[in-house]
Amino acid sequence: MANEKKKSTGRARTQKTEKRADDKKIIKKNTVTAKKFHRKSTVKKPPKKEPKPAVRIAFLGGLNEIGKNLTVFECLDDMIILDCGMAFPDGDMLGVDMVIPDYTYLEQNKEKIRGVVITHGHEDHIGGLPYLLSKMKVPIYGTPLTVGLIANKLKEHSHIDAADLQSRNAGDHIKLGCFDVELIHVNHSIPDSVGVAIHSPAGTIVHTGDFKIDYTPMSGGMIDLSRFAQLGDEGVLALLADSTNAGRQGYTPTEQKVADSFDTLFRRARHSRIIIATFASNISRIQQIINCAEKNGRKVAFSGRSMINYMNVAKELGYLEVNDSTIIDIDRLKDYPPEKIVLATTGSQGEPMSALSRMAYSDHRKVEVGAGDFIIISANPIPGNERTVGNVVDELLKRGCEVVYESMYEVHVSGHACTEELKLIHSLVKPKYFIPVHGEQKHLRKHMSIAQSLGMDRKNIYVGDIGKVVEISEEGMKEAETVTAGKVFVDGLGVGDVGSIVLRDRKHLGQDGLIIIVASLDVYDGHVISGPDIVSRGFVYVRESGDLMDEIKELSLEILDTCSRKNIHEWGVIKNKLKDDVAKLINKETGRSPMILPILMEV
Repeated sequence: MANEKKKSTGRARTQKTEKRADDKKIIKKNTVTAKKFHRKSTVKKPPKKEPKPAVRIAFLGGLNEIGKNLTVFECLDDMIILDCGMAFPDGDMLGVDMVIPDYTYLEQNKEKIRGVVITHGHEDHIGGLPYLLSKMKVPIYGTPLTVGLIANKLKEHSHIDAADLQSRNAGDHIKLGCFDVELIHVNHSIPDSVGVAIHSPAGTIVHTGDFKIDYTPMSGGMIDLSRFAQLGDEGVLALLADSTNAGRQGYTPTEQKVADSFDTLFRRARHSRIIIATFASNISRIQQIINCAEKNGRKVAFSGRSMINYMNVAKELGYLEVNDSTIIDIDRLKDYPPEKIVLATTGSQGEPMSALSRMAYSDHRKVEVGAGDFIIISANPIPGNERTVGNVVDELLKRGCEVVYESMYEVHVSGHACTEELKLIHSLVKPKYFIPVHGEQKHLRKHMSIAQSLGMDRKNIYVGDIGKVVEISEEGMKEAETVTAGKVFVDGLGVGDVGSIVLRDRKHLGQDGLIIIVASLDVYDGHVISGPDIVSRGFVYVRESGDLMDEIKELSLEILDTCSRKNIHEWGVIKNKLKDDVAKLINKETGRSPMILPILMEV
């Protein structure tokens, strides 16, 4: 009985213990659930991050060509233009003075354009500005020397009064709509050159402009590599970099090498008059020439309008250090013995109307060259100019001049970065995306391979073309719709009135000449009243080709009479018949295809 009572009491205690444990589990479970519920209800979710907008980059020049640089950046409802240059005409652009970009896209969006930023004062970056300003009014920003050269150019085009020129220094920021454009000092063949960091809502885009890395530049200090590195650490969305020398290995030599070469050549020519041809815009080179002249007790004169303009601006703004007694007017050359003269001139590219070319062909009004002249061509021929430069050198040699033009004399160094310098910029900037610019297709492709050799994925590199638009954001890079772009020819005072058809006709005339068929027809029945007269220009020498001229005249008369008998009075039909049949005759007799121009008059 007692044992049963103990067992009953033990079971009761066990049941109470188990019940108490179950209650604790329930309480604990409810407490955990409550805590979870409380945590879910009180902890706020982070707000959804808004994606950054994209930036659009349109290329209106500077890709697959040398020169004519113009790039447009667009973000939100703002647009800015970087550089506005021109290009020299190719050999087949007969009669064309210069080539500028097509501004149609800019005209369509001129309300969005907040300003034009210029990286430096070379013609391939500022030469198109007068033509852009004739279509729209926009502020132009650049460093002091660049703005001075632009102002001088605009004076020639009577645009200076309407121009809004804003001078800024390297390191300054320019606020243009949603863009903050930072100017970064770089080395180039002209002082006051800059690259830019474009800070936009989409991210930072770095554009090097034309540059090289010169540890001992003639002026202005070394390129600001520390700022490029700082931008790289902060994060760069895209890099656009100069590709002109992407195919050249190593480093671009320093300008000091040219100074050393000039010293050697001046000693070699101590008994001769020295004439040095270089780019008018290469102010650092002119400073070297002046330094060597002063060291050797020589006077310096300038020849060539662009050379004089550049020197006046550079001297006025303090970018040339020169004693006033060193510079003389070209009219005073005869007042000094030849061995005391240095003449700095344009024409390093063999341009037909340049000062050096006129000297070579005895067409210069103030300078006659010959034996006793020591001529230095301090520039490398631009691709395509090799033949014209060679012709000028040949003419100078025929006149007894001693000419130094070979690269072995180191009288010229490039203003553009070679492969190792490009690698350094890429490594410092560390961009997410890369676009090679400023160069022909071979340069752009070579620069692309440099970026790939540094580990950049091919899909993050964009090789563009004129008229192409690329859209870049944090999410990726893609090609957008193309825009109107191309070449506009400037011929004299005409801008854009010479197109491909006119150039084709000029080429046709230059190759095969012209035949003009002139006739007077009766206004009523179309019979021939006078003519046809045949005029030949650039085709054959008429006096020695009388039989052919007679055949052309007889055939033309026969065609006109036939049209009259058949009551054909539509001039378009008659002219086409003349062109076709006379062309067949000429081609059969001579194998040539001159332009045939019928001129018909009703009497």
